[in-house]
Amino acid sequence: MRLKTSFLKEPKHKELVSCVGWTTADELFTSSDDHQILKWNLLTNETVQVVRLAEEIYPIDLHWFPKTTGGKKQIQAEIFVLTSTDGKFHLVSKTGRVEKSIEAHRGAVLAGRWNYEGTALVTVGEDGQIKIWSKTGMLRSTMVQQGTPVYSVAWGPDSDKILYTSGRQLIIKPLQPSAKVLQWKAHDGVILKVDWNTVNDLILSGGEDCKYKVWDSYGRLLYSAQAHDYPITSVAWASDGQLFAVGSFNTLRLCDKTGWSYALEKPNTGSIFNIAWSVDGTQIAGACGNGHVIFAHIIEQRWEWKNFEITLTKRRSMQVRNVLNDALDVLEFRDRVIKASLSQGHLVVVTTLQCYVYSTKNWNTPLVFDLKEGTVSLILQAQRHFLLLDGAGIYLYSYEGRLISSPKFPGMRTDILSSQTVSLSNDTIAVRDKTDEKVIYLIDALSGKPLGDGKPLVHKMEVMEIALDQFGSPNERKIAIIDKNRDLYITSVRRFGKDQKIIKIGTMVHSMAWNDTYNILCGMQNMYFLVWYYPNVVYVDKELLSKTVYEKDASEFGKNPQIVNFVGNQVTIRRVDGSMIHTSISPYPAILHEYVSASRWDDAVRLCRFVKEQTLWSCLAAMAIGHKDLMTAEVAYAAIGEIDKVQYINVIKDLPSKESRMAHLLLFTGNVQDAVGILIQTGLIYQAIQININLYNWDRALELAVKHKTHVDTVLAYRKKFLEDFHKEESNKRFLQYAEGVEVNWEKIQVKIEMEIAKERERASTVTTMGSTGSKSVSLNR
Repeated sequence: MRLKTSFLKEPKHKELVSCVGWTTADELFTSSDDHQILKWNLLTNETVQVVRLAEEIYPIDLHWFPKTTGGKKQIQAEIFVLTSTDGKFHLVSKTGRVEKSIEAHRGAVLAGRWNYEGTALVTVGEDGQIKIWSKTGMLRSTMVQQGTPVYSVAWGPDSDKILYTSGRQLIIKPLQPSAKVLQWKAHDGVILKVDWNTVNDLILSGGEDCKYKVWDSYGRLLYSAQAHDYPITSVAWASDGQLFAVGSFNTLRLCDKTGWSYALEKPNTGSIFNIAWSVDGTQIAGACGNGHVIFAHIIEQRWEWKNFEITLTKRRSMQVRNVLNDALDVLEFRDRVIKASLSQGHLVVVTTLQCYVYSTKNWNTPLVFDLKEGTVSLILQAQRHFLLLDGAGIYLYSYEGRLISSPKFPGMRTDILSSQTVSLSNDTIAVRDKTDEKVIYLIDALSGKPLGDGKPLVHKMEVMEIALDQFGSPNERKIAIIDKNRDLYITSVRRFGKDQKIIKIGTMVHSMAWNDTYNILCGMQNMYFLVWYYPNVVYVDKELLSKTVYEKDASEFGKNPQIVNFVGNQVTIRRVDGSMIHTSISPYPAILHEYVSASRWDDAVRLCRFVKEQTLWSCLAAMAIGHKDLMTAEVAYAAIGEIDKVQYINVIKDLPSKESRMAHLLLFTGNVQDAVGILIQTGLIYQAIQININLYNWDRALELAVKHKTHVDTVLAYRKKFLEDFHKEESNKRFLQYAEGVEVNWEKIQVKIEMEIAKERERASTVTTMGSTGSKSVSLNR
């Protein structure tokens, strides 16, 4: 990825250009010390003077009123705020008319910024004051008064706090007066520029120490650049939070959100005082010290998937290379390419007006459809469909170009969603809520409506990242969650009316990805790379979790690496310096998943015997229990030396009725309540009572016996024996109450138990006979 820069031979401004601001993807306003405000049209290459300001107005900063607020388009006339050296800020319309000039500060007004809703304006000045104004220019409050000038300011993602500079310090101040202020020393020189991104919640700063730095919203340093030759005079995030730009003297740099540099340009521009990204995030405009306005657009972006490599060679063309046979294809587009995604055998390309869908089998005839807006910020792909995210909403399309659904949920703000907070599978869309970060909305992909009872999934901590698995039936869909503590959890998406357990499977995990074909999960945990071959094991046999995980030293990936994707048995990881590393995992777990999904149990056992690995046997044991195949489970548990479980499986196999076997399998997986529920439902009351006795759930056992008026003496007898073995006296009031009126006779109890078992056998044989008779009559009819 690199920048292609351009500027006119002769500058249109006669003095230093102080500020720039985009209205659309192809229209820009600039302001300069020559008192002119110019409008640039990039499609026609025309530049016209909008207004000539009064001689005493030397502009410093310019910011347009936000076009969208919370996904809704603004109807209000387009205006921008212009701050100047005369201590005023001016509200100027798009036609150049100065609507209002307001006295704001003593000395120059160094910056002015609208909040994301467009309900408030913040200004900062040489006098060290920070003031909040209404959108009509009425003073609401003076938030800060300090002894040093405030050079730059930025709103927090929720417009509930502001970030500002104070010499070498950065300060985050919430709007609520009683809330805690966060302050830290950020640079060794005066900080000149800051920016705070809404999507990734990261902070960018640049200063006179010639460095730019990336921080999280708690003030923790994530990246510090090497010192440049000159002070950093401008920094700006792209709206989607994936890239940022840095400006200095004769220097323009394009960087990844983690800090490393994609491209460095050395144009002859003087200092770049202000940088603005276009609405679609494909172009940068810079205000230069020598009167020029520099334009830069991003080219040579790359996308890879399996044997295909795609490069954006120009604004409107891509080159496709098949690395297997070195075949080259060139894709041409009518408009400028904004976003693209390559996965699941399809390339999805979004231009300013249209969406193109290519199949990797045929690059000649794309499917093309028109878009409502040309500001798509995210593309996600699943096997059957893909999702587009723009400023107005979420749209799910099939690969044939048909709109499947457009989900909505309370307080939806699509401008702050990213690939970390939205996830897509064949049947489900998951979106983390912004207003309450503990909440995850689960939406049916086909209907666009909330799943099940409509209640969202609520975690106990703020959720940082979510990911849906890609394989299997909708009823088995799982979602992986990384929370604020960097703990990794897994839970079911479909809950069937009961609260689903959210189970922890890892700690200190800072990046994760599901496999594109099978339900295998990988993650970076501290200095280790982990692969959970069968994460569902936590719902089957939690003790096997550690045995189904592959662990590898991750020191070769450096500090804080990010997983890019997990395709086949290859994981792509990006190091902190931007270099890509590919690491392979064993192909056998994927083959095992394939065999199990096709119920080829003999082949699965054969594979495990061939590979001779404990992890593979452990996966097979859990899979067999999950699919209720006791023969395979017995073999697999024997292979990993779990003799107690082999014996219990043999007990289950010998049980007379199907219901009993089902209940004991649920008991094996730890679902006691469900196991007892099945037995009660089918009238096997004694067996339900006996399970509670075996688990020492004495109160529940007695409750069932009393409720169904049977085997009260059995419960009392076992309780008495239990207390005698431990030389204890009965202290439970309920047991004392029933012991008075019930006689305990072990011989009678033994007879009753034998009768219950005989009754169950007889019932099971009747069901079997009826089933075989039914099948015979069916064959006779045929």
